[in-house]
Amino acid sequence: MNQKLFSAVQYLVPQHALSRAAGWLANTTVPWIKNPFTQWFVKQFKIDMSEAAEENPLAYENFNAFFTRALKPGSREICEDKNSIVFPADGAISQLGDIEYGRIFQAKGQDYSLTELVGGNAELAQDFVGGSFATVYLSPKDYHRVHMPFSGKLRTMIHVPGDLFSVNEATANHVPRLFSRNERVVAIFDTSAGPMAVVLVGAMIVASIETVWAGQITPLAKSVREWHYPQTDVELNKGDEMGRFKLGSTAIVLFGPDAASWSDALSAGSQTRMGEKMGETS
Repeated sequence: MNQKLFSAVQYLVPQHALSRAAGWLANTTVPWIKNPFTQWFVKQFKIDMSEAAEENPLAYENFNAFFTRALKPGSREICEDKNSIVFPADGAISQLGDIEYGRIFQAKGQDYSLTELVGGNAELAQDFVGGSFATVYLSPKDYHRVHMPFSGKLRTMIHVPGDLFSVNEATANHVPRLFSRNERVVAIFDTSAGPMAVVLVGAMIVASIETVWAGQITPLAKSVREWHYPQTDVELNKGDEMGRFKLGSTAIVLFGPDAASWSDALSAGSQTRMGEKMGETS
């Protein structure tokens, strides 16, 4: 199936109903359902279980527990350079660069609005106009917990309802405003380098998004919802777990103007490994 056809089909399928059905399958504890599916998944995507805290994929209560599995202690080293920004997840760079005129580059011929990405709050978006962004795609084979790129205190969390298009390269190339139209959770942190946003973008078949401070976030409301936190409530260090995807997706990191610069070696397609240096603050 070519990229255009694959993208077009996604407009026709019942995205949310399909994702709810996948969520049921991923949560079932019935051995004759979850075990064959888990075994198929490990083989299909060549999952390296040697890094997992529990190496036996069938020992997990359900597929979601397997998919969001913890790693063995020491499996990922967090770059300790004082001003370093680290990759929030294993995966690959989808795109990265500057936020120009309030727009974020998605793929050749495609971009989207920063204001729309953060839920329509123009005042909040203004903190990042002229800043930097990095989009990290987590494929099915990857470790699916998202960690802090830089230390900070949580200020605001926003849930933005939306579509559930796939977020792979084919869809990014052909679905306009992909990341600002899919369902997402926007977490705004205050850091020593100014405001930082980490946006967890849902996708087709993603059953839910979780954060360490709020648990599973699946509001049924069809409008944008915001939660505000006192400065001292939630403080996370670089490399700390902040959230996880059940069945994977994308994390977008935003910094304000002149606050961050990405490593020169990075470009679209570069592999990412949680904890390794992605850039540094100014």
